[in-house]
Amino acid sequence: MITLSALGSFALIVGLLTLTPGLDTALILRTAAFGHRRRAWGVVLGIQTGTLVWGVLSSLGITALLTASHLAYTILRWVGAAYLVWMGGRILIPALRRRAGAESGTAGPTRNADEAGDAGDTDAPDATGGFRAGWRRGTVTNLLNPKMGAFYVAVLPQFIPAGAPHVATGTLLAGVHIVLASLWAAVLIAFARALRTTLRKPSARRVLDRITGTVIAAFGVRLALGD
Repeated sequence: MITLSALGSFALIVGLLTLTPGLDTALILRTAAFGHRRRAWGVVLGIQTGTLVWGVLSSLGITALLTASHLAYTILRWVGAAYLVWMGGRILIPALRRRAGAESGTAGPTRNADEAGDAGDTDAPDATGGFRAGWRRGTVTNLLNPKMGAFYVAVLPQFIPAGAPHVATGTLLAGVHIVLASLWAAVLIAFARALRTTLRKPSARRVLDRITGTVIAAFGVRLALGD
């Protein structure tokens, strides 16, 4: 049976990991900032679905095969990197085009087209399947990140006592991570919604999209160049 001390230590580690700004933070903030509350929670639950999957697979020892197999890890790393660069580009390129359109005096039509379909990113407010689309994005982003698997392989076994049921204990620990991450996501969504009037202005949206797109694409490039 896992002790309260071990549970607290694990919570501290994943809590610090959760508070560290990164890809998840960028995705949640951008989605919530434009008023897409349902989609933002879809992204959050998708990310946590991926976390649960990584936790269960690590408990079963399956992710150890991923880290042991250089080929499997490399394939997943390149697929994940390509997905992040693609997703970042779909956010960044339309934002750059909107700025170019504004500078050339064609901001009106460009902005209207983007607001109708958000150019390269289907984040229309209250659109059908908004929650599902957010959940898919969060889940795929998390599962295509091999560093999540490596993290769980390296950390999770240290907190599973000898003789304890691996799957049940690993799922419990992953649940702690999910709860902490969900609470932090609620804070991020509330913060973004409090500033949504400002952040939804065309100029603020261009800045936020450029920052978010650059961050996501940079994560992809970093993942591709990583060891």
